[in-house]
Amino acid sequence: MRHVPVRFTLLAILLALPLLSGCDNSDLRPWHTEILQSEYSADTAAGIDSLEAYMQLEDAVFTELDERIYAHSATGPAEALERYSTGSLADPTQRQPNWNRTFVLGSDSAKAGVLLLHGMSDSPYSLRALGATLQQQGYAVVGLRMPGHGTLPSGMLDLRWQDMAAVVRLGMQHLAQQLPGKPLYMVGYSTGAPLALNYVLDSVQGGAMDSPQSTSLEPQRNATLPPVTKLVLVSPAIGISPGAALAKWSRLLSKLPGLDRLAWLNVDPEFDPYKYNSFTTNAAEQVHRLTQSVNTRLANRADADRPLPPILVFKSTVDATVTNDALVDQLLLRLSPQRHELVLFDINRFAANTSLLVSDPGPFTARLIADQQLPFTLTLVTNAHADSRAATAHTKPPFAAGPSRTEELGQDWPVGVFSLSHVALPFPPDDPLYGQHRPPDSRQVFLGQQALQGERGILKISGNFLLRLRHNPFYAYQEARILQWLE
Repeated sequence: MRHVPVRFTLLAILLALPLLSGCDNSDLRPWHTEILQSEYSADTAAGIDSLEAYMQLEDAVFTELDERIYAHSATGPAEALERYSTGSLADPTQRQPNWNRTFVLGSDSAKAGVLLLHGMSDSPYSLRALGATLQQQGYAVVGLRMPGHGTLPSGMLDLRWQDMAAVVRLGMQHLAQQLPGKPLYMVGYSTGAPLALNYVLDSVQGGAMDSPQSTSLEPQRNATLPPVTKLVLVSPAIGISPGAALAKWSRLLSKLPGLDRLAWLNVDPEFDPYKYNSFTTNAAEQVHRLTQSVNTRLANRADADRPLPPILVFKSTVDATVTNDALVDQLLLRLSPQRHELVLFDINRFAANTSLLVSDPGPFTARLIADQQLPFTLTLVTNAHADSRAATAHTKPPFAAGPSRTEELGQDWPVGVFSLSHVALPFPPDDPLYGQHRPPDSRQVFLGQQALQGERGILKISGNFLLRLRHNPFYAYQEARILQWLE
């Protein structure tokens, strides 16, 4: 294990001192403190060696959730938007199916299989729409629920990224068994992206886990992993804030009596049926560890002559979670040339006055467009011109001096939308939870267009949540590109 320099340890302690002095556990609810004993762990889940076995264990997890949380939850007007209140507007059990669980969408005579991997604190719901379309197009689809997700935010207190990586293997093995000889694809959203890359790196190495960053348990070291034909990454968590590394120290301090609150980066009301609003320090730490492992393995590949499968990446040029430089420098520039594509969604140049921006991604995109040594295809979705809301896609081939093709998308930037967000890309505008318009006669919570105005300091909901775009106005274009890529 690598030793952490003393200066970093001291820095972490100093940063934690203000938290220690004002630590208050009063806002922690049962879903922050209760631990579901049935949940999967790669170290303890003996006999869970197939997707079927994992889904049977999942049944036990959700039964335990019902017995320990929902059976004792308060109900009434005060809990109308409480996810863990039985029968509330945000109760996921009132929606069928419950998209917090692993889903399998079969297809008679499927031409290929696709494994969908959601992000940290999310659920399989995030890729539900894409999964349905893929099934309609003749693909067999598995949307995995990662351990610790879809149940209680406390599920991420002790979660390890290796637990998630182990379940990814179960999903791929299931598809390979169901579709012998058929192509297998992976779609990874946010943290699901480095999980997909981790699997691909393992499979390219033939399953021989010779890296100290290995994800595999001992019995799997010599296993042959089903290969991935192509890969799609959406808002990929390739490089995150270095500050995430300090989350470890807050997590360790939270083990001290009375300091449970330090295990949480934020504790917010849980009104989203398919995503945790509260976020643990351990979750941040695990994403950091996962991305560091993948980046190290990409940089130090001894088998670089065995190329990774073609990768199609979708990302917004502005992303509070993932940096542009990390995606390009730590992933795309390390891959074999002329096999991959990056689709960048620009800001709305008609609505976003640069004088109001903290930083303008324009120089970054201009640099990529001008780079004649760029080894991958680049597509920039942006305004037709600065005085137009009409969207166009400019495509630049590898090693080209500039775009060779411009496609009019036939749609405008929506009024009032200045950019996409990290959380927006997987959701279509008609999504019943995060979409542009509330479904007619819906008696369930709707989180797509929240435009609450009033005095500051009265709402429990953060301004960040209200401001962030929750759906992708260019989803139809993105989906079409994914289907084209997989063919």
